[in-house]
Parts: sequence; structure tokens; C-alpha cells
Amino acid sequence: MDLSATIIAAVISFAITALSGFFVIPMLRRLKFGQTILDIGPAWHKSKNGTPTMGGVMFIGGTVIAFAAGITVLWLTGALKLDTVGAAGLLNSVSAVIMAVMFGFIGFVDDFIKVKKKRNEGLTPMQKIVMQVLVIAAYFTSRIISGDTSTVIDFPFLGQLDLWYFYYIIMGLGIIYLVNAVNLTDGVDGLCSSVTIVFCAAYLVICSLFGMQEMSIVSAAVGAGCMGYFIWNAHPAKVMMGDTGSMFLGGIVVSLGIGTNTEFIMVICCAVYIWEALSVLIQMTYFKLTHGKRLFKMTPIHHSFEIRGWKEGKIVAVFSLIELAACCAAIAFAYYGMM
Repeated sequence: MDLSATIIAAVISFAITALSGFFVIPMLRRLKFGQTILDIGPAWHKSKNGTPTMGGVMFIGGTVIAFAAGITVLWLTGALKLDTVGAAGLLNSVSAVIMAVMFGFIGFVDDFIKVKKKRNEGLTPMQKIVMQVLVIAAYFTSRIISGDTSTVIDFPFLGQLDLWYFYYIIMGLGIIYLVNAVNLTDGVDGLCSSVTIVFCAAYLVICSLFGMQEMSIVSAAVGAGCMGYFIWNAHPAKVMMGDTGSMFLGGIVVSLGIGTNTEFIMVICCAVYIWEALSVLIQMTYFKLTHGKRLFKMTPIHHSFEIRGWKEGKIVAVFSLIELAACCAAIAFAYYGMM
């Protein structure tokens, strides 16, 4: 596998994202695209009110440009051959980036409504779900057109399970859950970007194991973009990614798993995202069943740790270490169970 294209994509993505902060953040301030903090949110987050949001455009731009550059390098060096296998790999990676951008667009619309209305609620839940379903349908359609009609899920050490047409329903629901789970993880300065850096690093290794050059470029570009963004988003954050960024990252997360046919491995790598969203679902269910009682102090779960006195930096470090442990386990499964 040609590592030069992957390295070039990572360097370009990091540089563009990091440097774009010098003009994107001032532009967001001039446009008065500031975050509105709900009264029901943590009281100590009130100081974040007005912080520029929609900063996800920084790493989205970096990722797209870096991905295009990486693919171009592959083509110029002859590593990318547009035969049946090469074309399928290219279409797979392009579909992954396009789906993520489409999810990012949904987030952009949501953020735009928020900043214009000066509130923390943009699109209605139903509007989001409908738009997400349309994106998912378009993604699966593109995969089928490109010839990838597999409905089989690989389970390390256990074998394979063919879900037939139920695959699209189950994975569609899974995509919706995970995209919104990534969105929920973006609640503490630097948390979502740091966890996603670990996730992308893990998938860079997984893509290398399976020889998926184009998808490794996607992983490298997004991970490096998040690193460049973290410079501006680490506590105290100078910019927030907004739903624009978090939904784009959610799209990348699911497309890396589905695009490499490692859906089960993806679930393991998504441990922190799943934990965050699951805490919200458990809290809501418990609240309804007990007529107003709460199981956790606040959800998503990272807020519970804040209430216990954890600093944002500590939460980011601990959650990233948990994600690292989960990803190491996933890589081991991938290597020993699927090679």
C-alpha cells in the first residue's frame, strides 16, 4: 500500500484546518454565528454563550481537499488503477466522503436556524430524521450501483451472518443512532474531536491491514483534520464545531465501518459514542418509568462527570483513553479474527 498518499493527505488536512482558524473564527464572529446555551444545560457552560459555532467547516474543508489530493497522488504514482477493483475502491471512498458532507449539510442547516433564531433548537427531530433517512438511502443506492450488494456482516471468530434485505433496515437505524451519538458527544471542549482522532487512527490501522488504500486516506484526512481543529477547540474553546461538524464526523464514522465491511468492528470502536447516546436513552426511559426521577445527574454522561467536579480536560483525557482501549480491542479482533 502506498503510504505517501496517506501521509500527504494527513499533512494537508492538518495544515488547512489549523491555519483556517485564523480567518474562519473571526469571520464567524463578524457574522455573529455564536453558540446559544440552553437554561436547562449546565450552569457553568453559560460562559460559552456566544462562542463562534459551525467551526466544523474548518475540518470539513480540510478533509475534502486533502482527500482529493491523496487520491490524485495515488493516480499520478500509478497506485490507483481504474480497473474493476480500483474503481470500486475509489467509488467506495468517494461515497463515504459525500455521505459525510451531506450529513454535515444537515447539521449546517440546523446550526444556521439556531444562530438566526438565537436559540439552541434548530430543525425539529422529525425534520432531522427525514433528512438523515434520505442521505442514508442515497448512500446505499450508490453502493448498490457501484456493485457492492453484500448484506453479510463478519463477526470475528464466529463467522458471517447474511441479513438479506434486513441489512439495509438494521444498518440504516444503526447509522441514525451513531450519527446522532457522535453529535451528543460534542458537549465538552475538545471531546468529540479527540475521541474521533482515536477512532480514525484505529481505522487507519484497520484499512492498512485490509489493504484499503482509498479508505485509509479518508481516515488519515479526517483524523488529521480533527487534530488541526483541536488546537482551536481545546479548553477554553475558541470555536465550536456545531452540528455542522459533529454530524459530518458521524457520517465519516459510519461510512468507515460500512465502507470497509467491518460493521461489528466499528461498533466496538464506537464505544464512547454509544455510551454517550445510551446514557440519554436510559435517562429518558428511567425518567418516564419513575415519574420524574433521574438515574444520572445529567446526560449525556460527560455532564455527570462535570457535576462531580471533573475538569473538561480530565473528561477529554479519560474518555479518549477509554476510546483507545476499545479501539485496541477492535484492532485485535480485526487482526486475529478476520485476517
